[in-house]
Amino acid sequence: MKSEISNLLNITYPIIQGGMGNISNAKLTAAVSEAGGLGTIGCGTMEPSEVEKIILETKKCTKKPFAVNIAINVTPHTDALIKTIIKHKVPVVSLSAGNPAPYIPILKENGIKILTIVAAVKHAVKAEAAGADAVVAEGFEAAGINSNLELTTMTLIPQIVDRVNIPVIAAGGIGDGRGLSAALMLGASGIQMGTRFIATKEAPFHENYKNAILQATDTSTKIIGRNVGQTRRVVENEYANKISQLEADGMTAEEFWSLTTEAQHRKGAIKGNFTDGFINGGQVSGLISDLPTVEELLTEMMRDAQAQIENVRMLF
Repeated sequence: MKSEISNLLNITYPIIQGGMGNISNAKLTAAVSEAGGLGTIGCGTMEPSEVEKIILETKKCTKKPFAVNIAINVTPHTDALIKTIIKHKVPVVSLSAGNPAPYIPILKENGIKILTIVAAVKHAVKAEAAGADAVVAEGFEAAGINSNLELTTMTLIPQIVDRVNIPVIAAGGIGDGRGLSAALMLGASGIQMGTRFIATKEAPFHENYKNAILQATDTSTKIIGRNVGQTRRVVENEYANKISQLEADGMTAEEFWSLTTEAQHRKGAIKGNFTDGFINGGQVSGLISDLPTVEELLTEMMRDAQAQIENVRMLF
């Protein structure tokens, strides 16, 4: 299967790894790219020197394309990260959590493909006008920090597809071949996944994190932060429930931010400490029940998506 996004990014499968902020690593990024998708390093709030180290390590593990995600309003290092990406000739950049327009010209001058993460039609239209090569349209089913607009993937994708002429990548609530085929039916050229890649053999995260995903049901994730203007989807655990109670008791936005730093995320994801740390997880968690290699996952997803599409074709 060769989609428009596969040709644009020079990848085999139209499957992109979502940026994972401060828990990003070379091992998983390279594994996704080696398996035919597009691995992604999420910068989060990491220092440019730390991101550079992961870029170099990833390059040692794969010669295939990979991406770097910059959350513009999250990191204080956007300009320095752009310079690092150009220095090491990273082929693809995804820009999120802020206005991408000021950074697109210099990236294009250096031959870098640009994806922008959007959560509404108006954002996608602006991204196309600014020169983005593709948009990742993310519904609020997705893990981690989401748009306060809370639009769902199923409704968001076709509306954006109807309004832009660049490829659209669907994100949020996708974790198997059925989700991939559904996204393609809605007009997307590919998909982006984050949570599904947590539950893979190459993902160097704590066993407690992986088991939480594997044991999740349809109602195992929750939104925290809504009352203070932040929408973050996490897997329910002791620490997340503590934050929910504090939020119900009237915590301030500043208090919320102090309790949901990358340090607390790392405690949950890397150290497996659910008393003092949270773990991001999308609603797709309830669909995940196995722990394959990344290659096995992508191969099975493509096989299943093709079967689903063929089954639909037989109905007409």
